[in-house]
Amino acid sequence: MRIIVLIITVGLIGNLQAQETKVWTLKECVDYALEKNISIKQSVLDKNSAAQDVTAAKWNFLPNLNASASQNHNFGSSISASGSRISANFRSNNFGVTSTLNLFNGFSNIHTLKQNQIGLEVKDAALLKMKNDVSLNVVNSYLQILFAKEQVIVAESQVNYTSIEVERIKALVDAGVLADGDLLNIESTLANDKQNLVVAQNTFTMTSLQLAQMLQLEENTILIEEMEVGLKNQEILNNNASLIFTKANETFPEIKLAELNILSAQQSIRLAQSSFYPSLSLSSGINTVYQHVQGMNDFIPFNKQLDNNLGKFISLSLNVPLFSRFQFRTNVNKSRISYQKTQYNLESERLNLRKTIETAYTDAIASSKAYDAATVSVEAQKKAFEYSKEKFSAGAVNTYDFNQAKNNLISAQSQLIRSKYDFMFKLRVLEFYYGIPFVAN
Repeated sequence: MRIIVLIITVGLIGNLQAQETKVWTLKECVDYALEKNISIKQSVLDKNSAAQDVTAAKWNFLPNLNASASQNHNFGSSISASGSRISANFRSNNFGVTSTLNLFNGFSNIHTLKQNQIGLEVKDAALLKMKNDVSLNVVNSYLQILFAKEQVIVAESQVNYTSIEVERIKALVDAGVLADGDLLNIESTLANDKQNLVVAQNTFTMTSLQLAQMLQLEENTILIEEMEVGLKNQEILNNNASLIFTKANETFPEIKLAELNILSAQQSIRLAQSSFYPSLSLSSGINTVYQHVQGMNDFIPFNKQLDNNLGKFISLSLNVPLFSRFQFRTNVNKSRISYQKTQYNLESERLNLRKTIETAYTDAIASSKAYDAATVSVEAQKKAFEYSKEKFSAGAVNTYDFNQAKNNLISAQSQLIRSKYDFMFKLRVLEFYYGIPFVAN
């Protein structure tokens, strides 16, 4: 009975682990990161807040409407409802409704609305930039896992091969054909290969953990899908760096942000200049009052007093700024300085983008050459290793020379894997600058 329970428990645990460990495609990783990333969520809230600023600026064109009510108690000398002063205690109520409409305020409302609309576009561009950064980090982390996994495969194959050689040489030593030193050397090589395998496995574990943390998942809950590392499509390299920059300059969010900041700074200047204009407002309202002398019974009823004392008003108010201690002029000058800074910032962003693309293009070309060279090197080292293996099996090459040939092959294979993923990532970066998304929708 206990054995049956144990089997069922182990099966349930295995099912739970299988359910928890999901195989993720690159697109799923990117989409999930864009959905769950906290910084992106905060940026979305910033955009929503900017949208509320636009709404508030639109409503600011409408008149306001306020209602008021008060109750007062006057003791001693007071003014009666007939207008005469008497010595008595009064209780009074005041009611009113007023509304004010800005007819002209130097176009301040218009400039504020335009600036808030630009601010909403700024937040949208900032959100796009953040999504691009997150996507880039996820793609890089995903490729790092693939790279680490291939390194593990290479290390495992070397351990397996060396283990076979250990058994073969051990049999030869037992037969008296080889000396004990040959066995010790090959066992030392096996120990070194196992150590390299452990290092490769640890690297794979760490890169997997980093991607899981990036996706805000728990440790050991993510497996990535096997994918073909495509290096055949290298059409992006047919374009020169200037052409890629021209495309990026039209669509890149950093450039869009800098351009929008210039437009916002222009509106800030106009908004500051609006303070020099006079303002004109229209106000209207109604009010009434009720009064009652404490201790008197012959008073006018509440409803009748409200009707008798009802008053209405309408007024135009003109405010002309004559002297503001040069505060308005100072604000305009500061806004112009900020405008100049935004122009320099746009120029700086374009220079940085051009420099980044030129560097990325040069790196991609260099990575292409490095990948080709690594491919040739692996083929050469394979032939050298096969030749050394044949000589070693025949006893014509000692263990040191054999290990040297094998280590050269391992190093060449590792360099090929590294150059392959480095080249692929740099191709993806160039495509990204050209406007091609990291993953297809």
